[in-house]
Amino acid sequence: MKIVLPENVKNIIEELNKAGYEAYAVGGCVRDSILGRIPNDWDITTNAKPLDVKSIFRRTVDTGLKHGTVTVLIGKEPYEVTTYRIDGEYEDSRHPKEVSFTSDLKEDLLRRDFTINAMAYNDTDGLVDIFGGMEDIEAKVIRCVGEPKERFSEDALRLLRAIRFAAQLGYNIEEKTYEAIKELSPTLKNISAERIQAELNKILISDNPSMLKTAFETGLTAQFIPELDLCFNTVQNNPHHCYNVGDHIIKAIESIEPDKTLRLTMLLHDIAKPQCKKTGEDGIDHFHGHQIKSSEMAVDILRRLKYDNDTIDKTKRFVKYHDERLEAGTKIMRRAMNRIGADAFPDIFKVWVADVSAQSDYQREEKFARIERNKSDYEEIIAKNECVTLKDLAVTGRDLINAGMQAGPALGEVLDQMLKDVIEEPDHNNKEYLLKQYVSK
Repeated sequence: MKIVLPENVKNIIEELNKAGYEAYAVGGCVRDSILGRIPNDWDITTNAKPLDVKSIFRRTVDTGLKHGTVTVLIGKEPYEVTTYRIDGEYEDSRHPKEVSFTSDLKEDLLRRDFTINAMAYNDTDGLVDIFGGMEDIEAKVIRCVGEPKERFSEDALRLLRAIRFAAQLGYNIEEKTYEAIKELSPTLKNISAERIQAELNKILISDNPSMLKTAFETGLTAQFIPELDLCFNTVQNNPHHCYNVGDHIIKAIESIEPDKTLRLTMLLHDIAKPQCKKTGEDGIDHFHGHQIKSSEMAVDILRRLKYDNDTIDKTKRFVKYHDERLEAGTKIMRRAMNRIGADAFPDIFKVWVADVSAQSDYQREEKFARIERNKSDYEEIIAKNECVTLKDLAVTGRDLINAGMQAGPALGEVLDQMLKDVIEEPDHNNKEYLLKQYVSK
């Protein structure tokens, strides 16, 4: 196995070798290189102690000397160089209480999470694969290094990382590893919301976001988004649906492009259906008001997971309007663009298509046709540059003041009246007409 190391990585390894130490590229960069992917970063492991590393390289940063890590700077590029180590007892399901350095590469690789991440490489020794990482890559399997319960007890985030790697790579989770995830899933509660969010994002934008269902089946989602678990247990006896709410959500996520906000939208668009479910006398299930309730719940969930305000605001708006059913006509579309926000519509169309794609065949073609008519109306409005917001109105507040109006609430009311007028009649977006109609009376 030949891996082409970047020149800077080769140079760091060579400098450590010249000083009498072992050194290897290790972990995800080795895995990604084998898979033909471009690594995000290159980590190096060595039997040199941190102070030895600092003495060899001119520019370093003390990233985590206690845990053996020194960042070596080559130009503007940082490379983490970490001493072979053995982790001590874990007290918080995340960090070792202490670490001890070792001269044995095998001991260092043994502490890593999965076999595919426990391989090392340098040009002299080639691939060092003690725990069968290549075999698991060929079998497309996520397997813990050594005893799964030990690995997950050391770091509970690994429970979700197993799901994430399976989603990103399209792999299955080995049986013992899977059973250990189920058994230890409650320990994920010890992990910070920020770290859980990062793993959730990677699952969502992966090629296999359906692995979220595996996260549900193993008890992981119960620890950070229990609202989703209720969805998998909520049937939809309704001609528009052929899945329970949870499976519909998964299908909808798969049906939209791998954009974080759009996939969060589909994850949360029906999250309130279990609370809103009512069954009629005819046995048909209805979910009246779930759009508004889902948007409110989406905000609560995203805040709990420490998402930024921009992501929360966009997702809330997309969830709130995910089930809009607009009749054809540019007048109706202009009203909707004003109400929902013109900037939202390119993505709103994607949300509508994904939602319908995850429903039953009932009236599917009619639903898609309606969306296409809505798109056509939207594109016509954009092409004609028709006014749907105050910023596009031919009259400004300054114009009203110059025409003799006093600044204050009344001025805003006049602008709103003008905007309603031009939304109904685009040709009325004319400064002379509007001032004459609404001011010169």
